[in-house]
Amino acid sequence: MDLELKGTIEKLGSAFEQFKAENDARIKEIEAKGGADPLLTEKVDKINAEISKLTEMKNQLETLETVVGRRGLGGGMAADSKETKIKAFNHLMRRGDINGIKDIDVQASASTLSDPDGGFLVPEEVEAQIDRVAQSVSAMRRISTVRSISTDTYKKLVSQGGATSGWTAEKGTRSETTTPTLAEIAINTKEIYAMPYATQTLLDDSRVDIGAWLADEVSVEFNEQESRSFISGDGVGQPKGIAAYTMVANASYVWGKVGYIAGGHATLLNSVDALIDLQHALKSVYRNGAVWLMADSTVNAVRKLKDGDGNYIWRPGLTEGAPDTMLGKPIEIDDNVDAIGGNKYPVFFGNFKRAYLIVDRLGVRVLRDPYTAKPYVAFYTTKRVGGGIVMYEAIKALKIATS
Repeated sequence: MDLELKGTIEKLGSAFEQFKAENDARIKEIEAKGGADPLLTEKVDKINAEISKLTEMKNQLETLETVVGRRGLGGGMAADSKETKIKAFNHLMRRGDINGIKDIDVQASASTLSDPDGGFLVPEEVEAQIDRVAQSVSAMRRISTVRSISTDTYKKLVSQGGATSGWTAEKGTRSETTTPTLAEIAINTKEIYAMPYATQTLLDDSRVDIGAWLADEVSVEFNEQESRSFISGDGVGQPKGIAAYTMVANASYVWGKVGYIAGGHATLLNSVDALIDLQHALKSVYRNGAVWLMADSTVNAVRKLKDGDGNYIWRPGLTEGAPDTMLGKPIEIDDNVDAIGGNKYPVFFGNFKRAYLIVDRLGVRVLRDPYTAKPYVAFYTTKRVGGGIVMYEAIKALKIATS
């Protein structure tokens, strides 16, 4: 294990133990005196902030190790072929054509990069860069099922059950049984775009890696747009997010809607029982592999909660690759999820691999435009992405009261 990562994990464990001791003292003061010493409360808040910082640092170091490891593994097309495609792509982005390329292999690669729909296909190495950043930042891409498709729509059938059976004697009659109900799920891809600009002077500078620059410029914007849509997108011109579906009390759950558990005050998530109820609202078959999804501010609130036995329900991940947990299940942070507030849904619990599907149409495309904004060259970069719930009963939400 990297020494810096190991040291960060050790500091995280120490800070958590210190937090528990100080917060226990704060709670005792509140119970005994009706309030806590402001200095003690401030100390607890500082330790809590330090835990947040250390947790984020741990996650970043683990992500860095993963990216470095991937780059070291190589794989895919041969090194010579990869270098040729990158060289061709850089030339296309700088000059916009293949004229003047003397290297026949590079000229051939440039030709294969051409997209009949307009623009150029980003070579594999550049497209992988964009995907790597999205994987490291977007919680929904980490926890959901992601499929690559070659068309605009992905369809699948989901059985809602309903088949019946019966017992019979060896020579008894066999009556017709009920046919199971099937539902068709269709996920349509939507176009997401970015259009960074560069001067021709910059493009003429051979020291600039156009592929790397384009990936850096586009990846952050693509990730932010995707992340918002996977949570709150309305499905019109963008993926449909988990919070955009109709929410119903879990006791009244029906297919096509998301069941919720009511609990918590409008300004404070103060009910461990509601979180336990939420966990058990999910059928046991889905709980193996289920995770919590919430904003960082909500994690800050649940850190201070205890169960009926006085145990903190939040635990930091104290080994490499281990996530923070709540009630024994991993926590994923996505700040696109609502913060705690009246009539909000700040916590989701579900088996997202079963519940939510993200589809990527193969290929990121770039259209080089040197005319519209002279002296700048615009790079209109697009990809097609879709997303939606495919197994409604595999995800549940917590709804905060209005007062």
